[in-house]
Amino acid sequence: MHDRAKDQPTPEIERIAAAYVQAAQGNLRAALGSAIADALADLAEAERRSLQRDRLISRGYMRSAMADVGEAS
Repeated sequence: MHDRAKDQPTPEIERIAAAYVQAAQGNLRAALGSAIADALADLAEAERRSLQRDRLISRGYMRSAMADVGEAS
């Protein structure tokens, strides 16, 4: 699935993993669970922001279209 060279963790990944393990007091299962929970929370927040941005863009297009219709009358 992945190239072996790409599968090697980066120093940043190692630091993040170590922080989760330390916060979980060495419990690898708890550290992994926390990392996944945080990633899912971040993903949900990104999705929420994306949907909010899409709604704002849609409203802007609607306002613009309504202004164009008003000017054409």
